[in-house]
Amino acid sequence: MSIRKRKGSDIWHLDIRTPDGERIRQTTGTSNRKEAQEYHDKLKHELWRVAKMGDRPGRTWDEAGERMLKESEHLADHRNRMIHILHFHKVFAGRLLASITRDEIYGALPEIDQRCKQPRPVSRATKNKYLSTIRILLKLAHKWEWIDRAPSLEDLKVSNRRIRWITKDEARRLISVIRSDWMRDVAILGFATGLRRANLLTLEWSQVDLVNRRAWIHPDQAKARKPIGVPLNDDAVEAIRRWIGCHERFVFIRNGNPIPADGWNSSQWDRQCALAGIENFRFHDVRHTWASWHVQAGTPLNRLMELGGWAKYEHVLRYAHLAPDHLAEHANAVTIWAQSDTRQAVSLAA
Repeated sequence: MSIRKRKGSDIWHLDIRTPDGERIRQTTGTSNRKEAQEYHDKLKHELWRVAKMGDRPGRTWDEAGERMLKESEHLADHRNRMIHILHFHKVFAGRLLASITRDEIYGALPEIDQRCKQPRPVSRATKNKYLSTIRILLKLAHKWEWIDRAPSLEDLKVSNRRIRWITKDEARRLISVIRSDWMRDVAILGFATGLRRANLLTLEWSQVDLVNRRAWIHPDQAKARKPIGVPLNDDAVEAIRRWIGCHERFVFIRNGNPIPADGWNSSQWDRQCALAGIENFRFHDVRHTWASWHVQAGTPLNRLMELGGWAKYEHVLRYAHLAPDHLAEHANAVTIWAQSDTRQAVSLAA
């Protein structure tokens, strides 16, 4: 039989021979017999066309995923790409790239995040990150001339959420309840510099100049792969000075050991936020808070972009509404009482 189900599986598998006699056994990726048969027939036709008409050989998902990951090892999001590719590999392993459809890709998006202690539904924003990875892979495959065209993959619609930030009073209250020395000073430095969590946890003494009150993030440490110069204010300098002599290489340590980039204790952070009466506040929101304070204090958006190491201007535009002062003079253009004589006339009529 050319298609069949394996024991304990609802998915149909195919077993065919190429015109050259090579045997191909792989999953069809579907539990629907009709769809599986259609996929079998399409693959068989394509193999015949390659052998008899000299068309370019079909490339598989496995080949594309391996090449993409190899060529993107230097990128900041390589780890995420690997996670996404491994997820899709469960569905598309062995499949010819040209046979993978748009509907199959959307159907293969993750629904439940199993990496959490308590599995929870995957958000649309996260699904869009998976879509972005496979979109890049297919566009690269087209560039490599492995497929004739890449299917159109639009992002899922995501509702615009409010930027979560807290006031300085709330920040002081939060810092006052944090009992862990390293966690408290990492938070203080976060509020003072807006650095991302991984950059804070792995900050080295070689990246800090307390005399000139500055620090720097190297290109290979930055999300945008561009160096970031970090001016240190009084809060930042005090937080860093408390750790002088604790470790020869790293600024912050936990139990005498360096803290890995993914070594943040989210559960402990949530408990501290609860003690401070602050709800729904992730550590990444410290960065949002820092940016919000800057905008409200009058820092120009182009300077904020440079301070925060953002790659695109639109990333800082989301904070612009927090300080609309530059629009104040235009607000008076439509006031009802713009003319003093009009105000007087209304007053007399009353």
